[in-house]
Amino acid sequence: MTQTPLASLSARSGIHLRLLGMAALWGASWPMGRIVALSVPPLLGASLRFVMASVLLLLWWLSVGGAQRVKHIAAAQWGWLVLAAATGIFGYSVSFMLGLQHLPAGRAAMVITLNPAATLLLAALFFHEKLNWVIVCGMVLAIVGAAMAISGGAPWALLSGSVGAGELIVLGCVGCWVAYTLIGRRLQGVDALTMTTLTAVMGAVMLLGASWVFEGASAWHSLQQAAPSTWLSVFGMALGATVLGYAWFLDGVKTLGASAAAAYITLVPIFGVLFSNLWLSEHMDASLLIGGALAITGMGIMHWGRRA
Repeated sequence: MTQTPLASLSARSGIHLRLLGMAALWGASWPMGRIVALSVPPLLGASLRFVMASVLLLLWWLSVGGAQRVKHIAAAQWGWLVLAAATGIFGYSVSFMLGLQHLPAGRAAMVITLNPAATLLLAALFFHEKLNWVIVCGMVLAIVGAAMAISGGAPWALLSGSVGAGELIVLGCVGCWVAYTLIGRRLQGVDALTMTTLTAVMGAVMLLGASWVFEGASAWHSLQQAAPSTWLSVFGMALGATVLGYAWFLDGVKTLGASAAAAYITLVPIFGVLFSNLWLSEHMDASLLIGGALAITGMGIMHWGRRA
């Protein structure tokens, strides 16, 4: 039975609303991460997030026959999966939590605008992906804007190393995410849900081990004093940003295509700054607003250039 035009329009509107929700959840992960980072040791906070997320992802993955998909993963691909977990889950989470100990969440959220530029640049170098002048212009604008927003209006300070530890640590998120994205190209034949679930489980194990070794049992005892807002933030990052946001993104990719769904990622830093201001009363100064506007415009130009 074919859908009526009204039903089809309603279904597509639902997809766009869910993608908007995805951007909101991913943006909200920054102020939630800031709350957790200031309340519990960073490795422990990251461990809690991905242990919860791994359980939820495993239930989802198994419900759609994920166990059968493992048989089709080549032996060589398991090494790439471990490397993806080490960069995209472990490395990213450590940079995320440590950076948010030192840097306001809204300013840190602007690092997202560097991800597409860095990914496309390295993809051109290592995979010979073609860049046109529109993409290059967008890259330059995104990099300048992000540097201005993250550094508080002194982008040259990032090059001279005269910025604080938070600014430098949060840039590790970019390197880890780019590595995770490019490693994904070595995992052809492994579907997105399987890759996400397996790397989340592996990353959770890595984070738990690191927390036990470097933070010790005392870190876990600190959970007894954790405020309700800390637990709500951990659960929000696990269920909202990691599982629900990813599910909505996959839904958008299947219905609208990867390029159209990815366009909504442009909104993530906007939500990050907005929620940081509403929940944490973070000040939005001129460098954050102007730099953020430039960076987000650059992201949009890059997206347009890839479709050209």
